[in-house]
Amino acid sequence: MSDKSTPVPRNARSAPAKPKSDARDIAAFLEQARTLQAVSAGSGRLILALDATMSRQPTWDLACRLQAEMFDAVGKSGKLSVQLVYFRGIGECRASKFVSDTGALKDLMVRIDCRGGHTQIGKVLSHALRTTEQEKVNAVVFIGDAMEESIDDLADKAGKLGLRGVPVFVFQEGADAAVERAFREVARLSRGAWFRFDRDAAATLARLLSAVAVFATGGLKALEARGRSEDRLMIENLRGSGKG
Repeated sequence: MSDKSTPVPRNARSAPAKPKSDARDIAAFLEQARTLQAVSAGSGRLILALDATMSRQPTWDLACRLQAEMFDAVGKSGKLSVQLVYFRGIGECRASKFVSDTGALKDLMVRIDCRGGHTQIGKVLSHALRTTEQEKVNAVVFIGDAMEESIDDLADKAGKLGLRGVPVFVFQEGADAAVERAFREVARLSRGAWFRFDRDAAATLARLLSAVAVFATGGLKALEARGRSEDRLMIENLRGSGKG
């Protein structure tokens, strides 16, 4: 997968009698307009990215079960399309087509077995950048337990996703402090949120994933309208990261 990305436009001019607008403000406005258009359509596109290296095997089945909550949360109020992206082994990083039902996604996931290898989070973020350039991606969910790459490289890609209005919701399995710092930075720069992926709190995880799905299809307004405790937590995290 290539790491190339399209730069943010910087060629706008302000009206003569008004203060000059910063190019970043104009880019942010254009991105917000695209997001509002997606929200009004009642549909969303979400990338579900998973670390499928050997250390994740014990919780892979849990991830398979939890993904159903994303579709169930949206229900008849909108349409959610999800693309599965996973990495494992020596340099293997694959992406499925976007699917719009939980059965199809589960069928994809159960055919994947975990294999030893290093993390490839950078490839996941690069893929998300390329994909949203072709057609808007509303959110990325990443579930993993390790980070063996350059944090500066990941931060650069996460920041570009944030500028394009693609928040990354990072779910960390385990309690490695260095991994947590890196994952929190990816979430912050992309204007997403970080959460603990705890196998003993499967119900909480399911509710959080449902909140991500609602956000992907309807934005903050949809979360506010639903008003559940997990929605309020998600809103708090998103507004804390500067989105809202």
